[in-house]
Amino acid sequence: MRLDKFLKVSRILKRRTVAQEACQSGKVEVNGRPAKPGCQLKVGDTVCVHFAGGALTFRVKLVRESVRKEEADSMYEIITEL
Repeated sequence: MRLDKFLKVSRILKRRTVAQEACQSGKVEVNGRPAKPGCQLKVGDTVCVHFAGGALTFRVKLVRESVRKEEADSMYEIITEL
């Protein structure tokens, strides 16, 4: 699954366009390297999203095209939250 879509479906970021902009400005890393919006994610990848007030690092646990709001947090496991 594309990185920008994962960020939107998992509700880490609110909209796909916001996820694309974050990736293009270098605020998202996958496995320690800057990632583009089209980067393909797979189970086990580590993603770090840098926000204005800190960063969120998580591991991908599940990749699904769509998921209900209540189940969105089952797609990832938070490693660190700053």
